[in-house]
Amino acid sequence: MSGKPFDTPFEWVGGEEKVRALSDRFYDLMDLEPAYAELRAMHPTTLETTREKFFWFLCGWLGGPQYYVERFGHPRLRMRHMPFAIGIKERDQWLACMHQAIVELQLDPELVERLDKSFFQTADFMRNKGG
Repeated sequence: MSGKPFDTPFEWVGGEEKVRALSDRFYDLMDLEPAYAELRAMHPTTLETTREKFFWFLCGWLGGPQYYVERFGHPRLRMRHMPFAIGIKERDQWLACMHQAIVELQLDPELVERLDKSFFQTADFMRNKGG
């Protein structure tokens, strides 16, 4: 790890400002890039509420403020994603979109590697259909 050690990934990312930027860039890319069209189709037409909820969730998931839990309780990610058919293709689009957003933020390469691994574990857990 370059620089000083951090207590949480939230701090390492750069706090709320960077988490907000990551969340916004993720949804911007999903909206703009044809490679993420199927992923985008799984979301509401308007993304403002989704962006905000994801930002709140991501803050807590990274070890920062628990905004999502304070508002909605435990995230119950798998249960909340059950209405959507999520297979390997959908998982991989989500991961590619998130990776692109992370790389564009120019985070520490070691942090990028750690986030990629953690996001893979979480995204893979969301799968609820074969292939």
